[in-house]
Amino acid sequence: MRPTVHDVAEAAGVSLATVDRVLNRRAGVRSETIERVETAIARLGYVRDVAAANLAKSRVYRFAFIVPEGPNSFMRGLEREIELSGLRSRLERTDIRIIKVPPFDGAALAAALNGLETADLSGVALVAAGSPAVIAALERLHRRGVEIVTLVSDIEVVSRSHYVGIDNVAAGRTAAGLLGRFVGGRAGTIALVVGSMAVRDHVERCDGFRAVIAAEYPGLDVLPPLEGRDDARTAGRLLRDTLAARDDIVGLYSVGAGNRGVIEALRDRSASLPHIAVVAHELTDHARQALADGTFDAVINQDAGHEVRSAIRVLKAKVDGLPVIDAQETIRIEIYLRDNVP
Repeated sequence: MRPTVHDVAEAAGVSLATVDRVLNRRAGVRSETIERVETAIARLGYVRDVAAANLAKSRVYRFAFIVPEGPNSFMRGLEREIELSGLRSRLERTDIRIIKVPPFDGAALAAALNGLETADLSGVALVAAGSPAVIAALERLHRRGVEIVTLVSDIEVVSRSHYVGIDNVAAGRTAAGLLGRFVGGRAGTIALVVGSMAVRDHVERCDGFRAVIAAEYPGLDVLPPLEGRDDARTAGRLLRDTLAARDDIVGLYSVGAGNRGVIEALRDRSASLPHIAVVAHELTDHARQALADGTFDAVINQDAGHEVRSAIRVLKAKVDGLPVIDAQETIRIEIYLRDNVP
């Protein structure tokens, strides 16, 4: 027979109410009493039925997802996955709210965080943009018992419980290895198109990329990043100007969104000019077409659906005081060429 909370209370010499407070990590229990209860739990092999406990208490997980607004195709795909997960999660006593803020705007993100009503809020998942105001807002939520998960782009603060996304340094290193091979021994320069160097995922991708190019491809120089703000028109204009000013560009790493503008700028080049090898991020409709017609050589992708489902699982585990299954929540880097596009 499986041990019950009654068995734990008897073994620890405490009341059922005390066991409940320890299991739910509520205040008002002395440290030596907590130790007695936890020792009894370990000795008896008691396993808490979290689902039954939540059902008995009519508990509902309330989560807020904060994502950038605008035309970024990957973020819109992420938003769709959140909406779908929200519909499914209602059957699992989970309520998910989506809040959109301007991209790369730390002040707007901080205001959205500070505007959250925390009375019945279980957790927050956000695409992070680091700033003192954002960090202060996250610390406030943390002090009020709200679990915090960063999504896609990380920000390392005490209040953050977990990061869900690819290893962006490894993604940048992967892009460099691919691009170095695609260039095929030619010497020249590599152009970088980023969204913003104010967000950690883009910085980490650039750092990983530069490290590999410097160590393994001495004939290639990496230009300063062009910050397109994940806007197709801006990214396209900046790249056109750079291509017009230089004739030594042999490769391009498109780090963020705005790929439609990048594609248009590359297609506007004369067909008689040498091919520029391109590695980009996220398998959007435009990226698929660019792979198909040879404008892009490779696309590095992350599974938005996996990220959303992982964020929900992690938030629930943190709320319930359960361990996170790292192998299940690892977001893997996917590489697509023209030959293996699904």
